[in-house]
Amino acid sequence: MSHIHKSFDRRDFLRATVGTTVAIAAASVTGASATSAAAAAPSSLSIPKDRIGIQLYSIRDKVSALGFGVVLPELARIGYKEIEFAGYTQSTSVLGRQITLPEIRKLLDDHGLRAVGSHVGIGNLRTNLQAELDAAQILGMPHVGTANAPSNVNTVAGYRAAADEFNIWGAAATARGLKLYQHNHAGEFAFATDQPSVRLYDVFLKNTDPRHVYLELDIYWAYVGQYRWPGFDPAAYVRNQPYRYPLFHMKDGDANAANANGFDIVEFGAGDLPYERFVRDIGPRASHVGIWEQDTAPNTAPNPPGSLGAAERSFTALKGLLG
Repeated sequence: MSHIHKSFDRRDFLRATVGTTVAIAAASVTGASATSAAAAAPSSLSIPKDRIGIQLYSIRDKVSALGFGVVLPELARIGYKEIEFAGYTQSTSVLGRQITLPEIRKLLDDHGLRAVGSHVGIGNLRTNLQAELDAAQILGMPHVGTANAPSNVNTVAGYRAAADEFNIWGAAATARGLKLYQHNHAGEFAFATDQPSVRLYDVFLKNTDPRHVYLELDIYWAYVGQYRWPGFDPAAYVRNQPYRYPLFHMKDGDANAANANGFDIVEFGAGDLPYERFVRDIGPRASHVGIWEQDTAPNTAPNPPGSLGAAERSFTALKGLLG
């Protein structure tokens, strides 16, 4: 496919960690944005352009090596507003010890950032739920969720049992003023092994209590699911139950017939997923925080800026999409 390339000014930044000064060069090098991202978006979007978020898994290498004290100020400079966590740790070499949740919260507050959610292991929800809810409240986040599939038993009964479990966890989160969410990959859109006409995602959606269980739609993986198990429209899920989808993962994919998933993960704006159509087709009801994620961003060259360069270019492309 052909891409439109944009150049960004080269910048250097120096950020201090708590108790440690780390000098890194973070440059925004030439990036790409697709025609769809550059085109004008509809005027009444339900994805606010002033609340663009980032899943920290995208820049996990920088979080680990440089620490939250360097990374969070840089994300604020780029323009991100919402932070979705993928763990609360960094290299102990940064501070000589592990950072604490109150220290992370102070960094968020000091730089005008908001914790919007967190991916925790489904095992933690099963065995350590109240501690995970405690962490969410310390960080001030309204949502806490998991990126695990609801169940590894891909039958109707398996997904119904998982829904029952999520309903219990969700009720506990609601009691603490929080929203529990599940983040999809492609496999949830497969058909049940025991009922090949029944889509697993539909079983989960139907059997979870909308008062207590919410969904974070990973748009890339939903389109992979459509490619592998056709017969549904990702936007229709949101359009039909808009208030169940407070969060989106907005990652881009470039079509590749040689990939079993149909797409390669790329920087936002460098792919050809139909984002302009998606944001129009979900309708104007409710509000969905758009969170950038790119699983492959730590492999970005040159490094520096590496994954931070991908983060900046993707933010610019997302901003262009949302107008």
